[in-house]
Amino acid sequence: MTKHTKLVREGDYVAEVDVDLIQTDQPWAPYLSLADARRLDEVRSALKQGNVAFAVKLARVYRLTPIAAM
Repeated sequence: MTKHTKLVREGDYVAEVDVDLIQTDQPWAPYLSLADARRLDEVRSALKQGNVAFAVKLARVYRLTPIAAM
């Protein structure tokens, strides 16, 4: 297994979710465990519903702020 950080973007938020990539000899490798895939879905769903407090329990969450043209 290899540690990796997946980014989930929803609206004005982006979350960094730590996952383990599973390495095998199969052609579809590397892949995520079911638990990691569900955690990504939970974070995305929480952010979509505006439940940032729940998303913060599962990931590092940041608010995106646009920068005006200079």
